Amino acid sequence: QVQLVESGGGLVQAGDSLKLSCVASGGFVSTNAMGWYRQAPGKQRELVAFIFGGGSQTNYADSVRGRFTISRDNAENTVFLQMNSLKPEDTAVYYCARSRTNWRISLDLITSWGQGTQVTVSS
Repeated sequence: QVQLVESGGGLVQAGDSLKLSCVASGGFVSTNAMGWYRQAPGKQRELVAFIFGGGSQTNYADSVRGRFTISRDNAENTVFLQMNSLKPEDTAVYYCARSRTNWRISLDLITSWGQGTQVTVSS
């Protein structure tokens, strides 16, 4: 069973940057599509970015494109989310997720979730 542990969240001001990390253990995730979801209070969990397994092709939600960058270090079994120009509307719990496929990610394909890390952006 692959376990995912996120870190790097915190309280920042609008315009600041944060870098989230997701370390996988109990198995390798280099061939899996990996994603970052977020969930704000009272809202549904939404996919903000994902990266294809085995490569570097990425995809982003419109709300974060140009500000967030997802990357992976397969040697370290780790996925990152660099968040720049943060806005108050980015405030949410951010979750790392592992897909059962290498090219697509969606809620029905998730096989592992992290515990989440809180990101709070003040105005």
